[in-house]
Amino acid sequence: MKKIVMLAISSFVMSFSFGQTVTDALRYSNDNLKGTARFRALSGAFGALGGDLSAVNINPAGSAVFTSSHATFTLENENIDNETNYFNGRNTSSESNIDLTQGGAVFVFKNNQQDSPWKKFSVGINFENSKHYDDNWRAFGVSQNSVDQYFLVNAQGLPLGEISALPGETTTQAYSEIGSYYGYQNQQAFLGYDSYILEPDAYDDNNTTYTSNIAAGNFNQAYNYSATGYNGKVSFNAAAQYTDDLYIGLNLNSHFLNYERFTSYYETNNNDNTLVDEVLFDNTLTSNGTGFSFQLGTIYKVTPELRIGFTYDSPTWMTIEEETTQYLETHVLDDVNGDFYQIVDPNIINVFAGYKLQTPARFTSSIAYVFGQKGLISFDYSTKNFSNTKFKPTSDVYYSEQNNIMSNLLTRANTYRVGGEYKIKQFSLRGGYRFEESPYKNEETIGDLTGYSFGLGYDFGNTVLDLAYSNSKQERNDQFFDVGFTNAANIDRTNSNVTLSLSFKL
Repeated sequence: MKKIVMLAISSFVMSFSFGQTVTDALRYSNDNLKGTARFRALSGAFGALGGDLSAVNINPAGSAVFTSSHATFTLENENIDNETNYFNGRNTSSESNIDLTQGGAVFVFKNNQQDSPWKKFSVGINFENSKHYDDNWRAFGVSQNSVDQYFLVNAQGLPLGEISALPGETTTQAYSEIGSYYGYQNQQAFLGYDSYILEPDAYDDNNTTYTSNIAAGNFNQAYNYSATGYNGKVSFNAAAQYTDDLYIGLNLNSHFLNYERFTSYYETNNNDNTLVDEVLFDNTLTSNGTGFSFQLGTIYKVTPELRIGFTYDSPTWMTIEEETTQYLETHVLDDVNGDFYQIVDPNIINVFAGYKLQTPARFTSSIAYVFGQKGLISFDYSTKNFSNTKFKPTSDVYYSEQNNIMSNLLTRANTYRVGGEYKIKQFSLRGGYRFEESPYKNEETIGDLTGYSFGLGYDFGNTVLDLAYSNSKQERNDQFFDVGFTNAANIDRTNSNVTLSLSFKL
């Protein structure tokens, strides 16, 4: 089967939702561990320490720990290795990119009034690319389930007159009109019907039941996933030191995201009595969003060596807009007119009305012990209840249904991070470990994440150079489609990073 390259020549705005699901909500709700090399080397266990630009993103009180103004810039090389298992098929893939993932500065102002308990104030700004979406993987194998179930589930219950073209209408016109009047689900049913995958029980506009023209049996299947994008934020920080022991701080965060995904599904069969023996189904999704959140934090010195920290991360309130394109091609076995390829290429960009996503709040508790100028050990515990994730407006029937699904599927996930640092003259040796629980109750759709890190730094005086290596592993089961045909590929994902930071005293 020869793929026809898709060129979108027109677009229209749909007031209906694209069909956001729990997968979409988690994609935009969960961050990866990013930041400066020192922060990465300790696996992010910095909530009670401060004195680092990425530590300020964990606990905003951390900027007041700086003794002087400070700036840091970070370059990262990220590599993602995927081992994919789908029935009898195994595959490996790798994706690598280099990016500037962090940059910021903190300005410290000491209070010259000796009798004031307020010792110093700090303000700062920090950019952090908190998540890369760059990823590529391929799954292939033999299954007894067909993609016809995706189109059948979308079509059942819909009148034939609402999923088929009017006399004289082109594919582009029909796809556009059906989307405008009836929504995304009807468009999917139209694709199935126009490609001969679906057969109505009666050729009547009021017919609402359908069968498949793909006969049962074995199906050779291949699925390609390719994504790019990022989720980042700019934090505006203000903090203060009160007496010798208490630090308090506030972050106001401006979030932005871009996510672009292309998936291509290909299926063949040689089953008896089948009318359609090949299916190629391509989908693209582009998401752009902005959001806001805030953080409140404090660090307290119990003794000169022992420190504790507490942070509250508010929900992130996102506004997201999405666009999609689709292409479907089938090979139809016709004993009368001869076999032919049916191409359903709408050449349409679906532009969906924006929706709102509220991610859950997070609470972090931290403790650290500092051995004078020799080193430190630190531990962070944070908790985030993903079942509180919400699409808005909640008055929307579809969003309300998805919120109930997330409430039932997702759970509270805890994260544990521990890190240590030991100094030898100008050198610093560092290491860390982290464990992140799955946000799913079944712990199978996304598994627990484990990671380790190590690094070193060299202090030149007014300049510090830090290098870190970190590695994490997580198992996932990624579904090809959200409804009907819910086959999933099992993916063992290894994420490794080399991070280099350069810091300056200002």
